[in-house]
Amino acid sequence: MKNLKVMVIGGGGREHALAWKIGASPLVDKVFCAPGNGGTGLEPKVENLPISVEAFQDLADAAEKKEIDLVVVGPDNPLADGIVDFLESKGLKVFGPTGEQARLESSKSHAKAVMKSLGIPTASAEVFEDKESALEYARKNARARVVKADGLAYGKGVFVCSELSGVEEALDQCFFEKTFGESGNKVIIEDRLEGEELSIFLLSDGKNLLTLAPSQDHKRRYEKDSGPNTGGMGAYSPVPLYESQKEKIDETIIQPLADALKEGRFSYKGVLFIGILVDNDIPYVLEFNARFGDPEAQTILPRLKSDIVPALIACTEGTLDQISLDWEDSFSLCVVACGDSYPQSSSRDKEIAIGQLSEEAKLFHAGTKKTSDKLLTNGGRVLAVVGTGDSFETASESAYRNIEKVNFEGMDYRKDIGWRVRSKCQSI
Repeated sequence: MKNLKVMVIGGGGREHALAWKIGASPLVDKVFCAPGNGGTGLEPKVENLPISVEAFQDLADAAEKKEIDLVVVGPDNPLADGIVDFLESKGLKVFGPTGEQARLESSKSHAKAVMKSLGIPTASAEVFEDKESALEYARKNARARVVKADGLAYGKGVFVCSELSGVEEALDQCFFEKTFGESGNKVIIEDRLEGEELSIFLLSDGKNLLTLAPSQDHKRRYEKDSGPNTGGMGAYSPVPLYESQKEKIDETIIQPLADALKEGRFSYKGVLFIGILVDNDIPYVLEFNARFGDPEAQTILPRLKSDIVPALIACTEGTLDQISLDWEDSFSLCVVACGDSYPQSSSRDKEIAIGQLSEEAKLFHAGTKKTSDKLLTNGGRVLAVVGTGDSFETASESAYRNIEKVNFEGMDYRKDIGWRVRSKCQSI
């Protein structure tokens, strides 16, 4: 297993991190990123291919022409649309879940049903297809204050409300304003849990599970976790909360999934993202995602000491039980830079200036594009800077010191990523 050619499908920060890590493998000669972004093609061994993630046949043709040994699918929408099924039907080796398996993310009602069937702790919820019955349920249940569009919504279809009026506004966005299109034709009304969140990834080959390093994402747009939900404004790893809850998470969440996988009551391969909230010392599953999280992938991959490629291949071959991964005994913190109007709108065609970053920091592009002589903004979340160090404080200082070396018109970012650690709510 050497001289491999790998195709990474997608063009965000997660895909940049994957292309960078895969390209670092001594087993890999070349990485193609389709379509990639303004930063992916700057990595050693990485070449961008201007092919949309929706153009399944074009991607298959390119993979055949380039003699690709492994395809790694990044984004959620093509997974939900069955890109893995399509590419595998063309004889390609693909890392990712099938369209049916990806329903764990593309349908929140389906994910809830799976959690309940496996006895995995999650918030009580009901499913509705009209505003009136959903609002009536919320009126009768004072805890029912979380509204989720059932389908994919780029991380923005979740409303955590304090009052009934907020629930009604969220339902209006789903059913009448059609903010999320068809994804909002069905909604989940869920009891609101109070506590702290964390994220974990599980690799799966269809029979075995392998847990990756934990991280904590900051979904809210503004400081102290205020404002609207976004795709993620930053993250850090490791997470002290995980260490205190690891035994319970293993027992009540991961083991039921592992047992069901081996017994044929649950089917999945690829990477499974699990969003967890700890309420009154009990870990609950908030959501499943059928891919690496963003910016969690940018946060944990710099801490991965092992070569990731054998693990990805093992997931496609059913040999994950032969894989172990080593992690750096270090800390990482990721800060996402966006346009000041995000998430309401994206930043387009603003020139980006980047100074020399320190060796312990890494810049991952997301919403960027490269012209002949300029690097321009091209999305909501534009880029991310990850700082690493031997303590949370040094990783944080590195991330924030280095993000100051990046600039574009209207650039904004949260100044408090990892604030729970920084404010001594946790101890490292």
